[in-house]
Formats: sequence, structure tokens, C-alpha cells
Amino acid sequence: MVDYVRLLEANNAIQTIGDDTYWLCVTRTVQESKLFPVPSYMLLSYLCCFYRYPELLRKVEAKMKAEEIGDRSRAIGGKFGNLPGWGLPTFFLLGREMLINMGVLRPEDAAEDVAYVMDFWRRFKLAQQREDGHLNAREFGQRVQLLPERRIQRFHADLHHCANGDRLHSAAQTFLATISQYGFLVSCESRCTLNNSGPYKICPDREMIVREFSDLAQGDYPWLDGIADDVPYPNLTVTMEATDCHFYLMDDWGSFESRPEFTSEKMTGIGLYTSDVLSEGYTPVGMGSAEELAETFEKLTDVFREATVKLWKRVAGWSRDQMMDAGALVYFSLIKDFAHIAGVYDVDDWMKIDERADRFRPLLNDEFGRDFLGEMVGLVDLPSQQLHEYAMMQHSNNPARYISHIPYSVLTDGPGPSIPPMQGGVTHFGEKQDVYVTSAGRLTLKEFNQRASEFHPAQMADEYRFLCDTSVRLDPASARVQSLYKLEQEQSPALRGKGAGLSRSEVEALREKRS
Repeated sequence: MVDYVRLLEANNAIQTIGDDTYWLCVTRTVQESKLFPVPSYMLLSYLCCFYRYPELLRKVEAKMKAEEIGDRSRAIGGKFGNLPGWGLPTFFLLGREMLINMGVLRPEDAAEDVAYVMDFWRRFKLAQQREDGHLNAREFGQRVQLLPERRIQRFHADLHHCANGDRLHSAAQTFLATISQYGFLVSCESRCTLNNSGPYKICPDREMIVREFSDLAQGDYPWLDGIADDVPYPNLTVTMEATDCHFYLMDDWGSFESRPEFTSEKMTGIGLYTSDVLSEGYTPVGMGSAEELAETFEKLTDVFREATVKLWKRVAGWSRDQMMDAGALVYFSLIKDFAHIAGVYDVDDWMKIDERADRFRPLLNDEFGRDFLGEMVGLVDLPSQQLHEYAMMQHSNNPARYISHIPYSVLTDGPGPSIPPMQGGVTHFGEKQDVYVTSAGRLTLKEFNQRASEFHPAQMADEYRFLCDTSVRLDPASARVQSLYKLEQEQSPALRGKGAGLSRSEVEALREKRS
């Protein structure tokens, strides 16, 4: 049921997302590639999102509410960061905007579906970022500090020192460059496998950022079958300390900027973890010593280099339809881990192009893709985006609105038809191999779903779930708080058993003692 308050909240979300996305699109990147038809596959993905997200999100919420997913997402890597958080409503709304301009849809159509997706997004994001109290990076001046104190302390204490030119520093730099290149190709020359958050001030002259790399191993993407067989981790998290530079920007796309500029010699600490929806938080990888971590980075670099070469060879033989499918599926499935965490993931849901979206494929040639996408997200000059002459859009002052609101007249005239149920899907790839690399080993999808549906992390127990940093500050000595912190510290050599109440300088001293 769509009532007035629900519409007010939905249109506020639509406006906020539009303002944020316009700024991101005109200041952060260019969506082009010499290999993939990026604008065209982006448009195809938006259509898939519009047609499928409402039904798939309701399927997820039948098992796990959006706010619980937000709470659990703070403790694991994967597709839960600020990039999926931004993409969830934005891709759906851009698909809607496309259809409005093509005359297939009216702004009043699917009003309940639109309001539901906006509501799901708001609940997920408010829970995910409850520690910083913001809905997204834009509200926080382009900053994302979503981790609770106990996790920041652990990451801080476990950082291994490195200096420009030493083995660990060189190994980490090479690894970061290699895994970034691999992830860029896995995601069809997009940033969808990378997410960054932070910064966190760990000393007066030092800050830490958290870098998440996802979809690395054999799993959801069919094009990694036979390519990523030797990649041992589905996701990897790198904690990185920088000295004498301040990260003043960390946006919803995970881009970061600093003053002075972050250069390699400013990296003075590094850590490495893995996690997924089956893990009890972040598990250290090769963190026993600086030497072990350097060796781990070197070995993983070799693994990702080999996988990158294999993937280049595979992609070189793809047809345009396969490139379109892969790119569109990467964008569309940006929130697929919501289904994984709820234990309701289905290959046909997430790895096939919706038939209704596929109808538009003949239209999405390179020229149309480039020009239509540019008009919609850059120039903002599509017919549906125009307002009366007195209006001034944020950031541009043009009489335009990025994304169409739901007209309030639906409250008197009635909403238009809802989105019909999903039917079949289209793919130009072969059948997905039933192998998923997880923190619990190599599983079939049935095993993966069953384990996920039964798994409940220790820190999500009823007595701990709602202990936030404000709760800790008000009663740091309580038995529940101490127990929660010790749970976080179990895999930290420097902090194990210390409990709550440590100051930042005490954590730094424990780090120095360990090293």
C-alpha cells in the first residue's frame, strides 16, 4: 500500500540519489573501454535491475530483513560496501528512467515497487552505517566510517609495519596493482569488484583505509569457471596505513583522494584478511609475521597474474553478446550477496538477462549506448528530466531533475500497474559449474545456501547485536561489552583477551610490542 508518508520518503530517496549520482558521474570517471561496450551493457543492466530487483529483494526479505543484512555487512567483505549500497537504488531508478523516456512506463507506474526498493535501500544503509549515523558518503562529506571501534582497534593493532623499499612494502604494492588489474577484468573493465571505506585516524599523523576485493575465486560468474580454480579466497580485505596524508574524500564509488597526494612511500602499514557470508568476521591471511605476509602477497600475486592471463585469453574470444551479458550481469548482480547471506541465491535469478530487458538489446549499439547514457547521466537532457523554467538543479543550476519522482496524484488517481513477475532469462554463456569457493571450502550451491541460511555469527547474537559504540561508551565495563570485544579479538595476537576500554595509544603500544 502506497500512502503519503511512504511516497514522501520514496521521493526524498530518489532526489538524494539523483543529486549524489550526478556529482559522481560528472566528477569521478569516464565510462568507456576499448574492449567492452560499457555504456551499452550498463543500460542493459539498468533494465534488468528495474524488472527484477523488487521481486528478488522481497525473496531475500522473506528470509532476512534489510536492516539485519546491514548489521551483518559491517563484519564481512564481499558485495556489501558503499558501492553496492549506492548501486542498489541507482541502477533500479535509471532503468525506470530509461523506460519512461521510451514510452514503455509512466512515472506513476509501479509506484509500490519503487517505494519498496527505496525503503529496502534506506533500511539497509541506515543499519550498515549506524556507527557514523549517515545514510551514505554524501551525507558525511564523502567519508565512510562504518566500522565499530572494536574492529578498527583490531585492524590497527594487527597492521604490520612496512617502509618504502623493504620486502613487505614492495610485495604489497605489487599485489595491490595485480589484484586491481585482475578485478578490473573480472568485472568487465568496471570497478565492481573493488570497494574502499574510511578513513580512520589511528595516530595524529596516520590514517587507515580499508580496501575490499570481491568475486575473486570460482563462484557466481560463469566466466571464472576454469579460470579462477587456483584462487583460494572469494574475497580479500587489505587494511592500509598511510602516514603524513589526509584522505579528504572517500565516495560511494570507493574512490579516494588525499592531501598531500597518497603515493607509495606514504604506505607504512599493511594487513590482509578474508571473509564471506559464512565466516565469523575477518580471518587473517598470512598475518603471523611481516615475512609471512610478504611471502603471502608474493604467492597471491603469482596466482592472480596467471588467472589474469587466462581470463584475457577467454575474453578475447567472446562475441559482443557475451561481452554485453557479462558486463550487464556484473552491474545487475552488484547486490547478489544479499541473496547469498539469506541463503536464497539462484543462478537463474542473478546470472541471466531478464527477457523483458533483452528485448532492447538490438537498440543498444555502441552509438546509442554512448549517446543515451551521456544524455541521461551527464547532460541530464532527456524529456522526463526537464522541470519548469524556475527550477535549479543541484550542482548544475539547470531546470532539470536527474530521476523522475513518483507523482503524488497516485494517492487520488491510483497507481499504475506493478512490475509483472519474473519469467525466464537469457544467457550467451554455457551452464554455470556448480562450484563455489567459500570460507567453508568448495561447496555446491545447495550446500552454500543451506549453510548460509543456518549460519548466525556470534556477534549477531541477541545480547550483542544492538551494542553500538554509544552503548560501549556509556557502560564499557559491562560483561556484555567485554565479551563482545573479546569475541572480536580472538584472532588478534596483539589484542586477544584485552576486552574493551583500550585507548588508541594503548592499541598502538600493543602493536609496537608485537612487532
